[in-house]
Amino acid sequence: MAKLDLALVHYPVMNRRGEEIGSAVTNLDVHDIARACRTYGVDRYYVVTPFADQQRLVAEIVDHWRSGYGATANPDRGSALATVEVAASVEDVVEAAQRKWGEPPLLIATGAQARGSLLSFAEARQRLQDGTPLLILFGTGWGLAERLVRTAACSLPPIDGGNGYNHLSVRAAAAIVLDRLCGERVSG
Repeated sequence: MAKLDLALVHYPVMNRRGEEIGSAVTNLDVHDIARACRTYGVDRYYVVTPFADQQRLVAEIVDHWRSGYGATANPDRGSALATVEVAASVEDVVEAAQRKWGEPPLLIATGAQARGSLLSFAEARQRLQDGTPLLILFGTGWGLAERLVRTAACSLPPIDGGNGYNHLSVRAAAAIVLDRLCGERVSG
């Protein structure tokens, strides 16, 4: 199993004007990204928000699918949501990953624009195969705050569809990144 964790950051992120904000948790992000994480063998999917009401919302969503009506209606969804953990900050996530893996994770930022030192998908995939713990940060709103990107060791390249349009949902971006890092490589 790869030493891979993912964090969906709600603070600090940017709004469309480039101001640092905290964004709201959405139900779709919680369970759709959890499903992608479960599919690709991510160990832990952290939903990062310092806001107590948002933390409670995540707990309610997870509880619905793990032990509420959703658990009997769709057990596979509950299995996926078993990967979810709420954290108040990225620093808390880094500490938890370090305790779990016995070494600090390689902190990797993502975003729609190239920022920081870039690590190719092939290089990140090789790091995983070599046993390096990776913690990949995804930003909500208009992306990770610059101060958070600067704390990361590197960034993955933006996902480029080749037509100049680059505004994927974070759910789609997370699935694409996970497939590039962990998906089966096929030729032709």
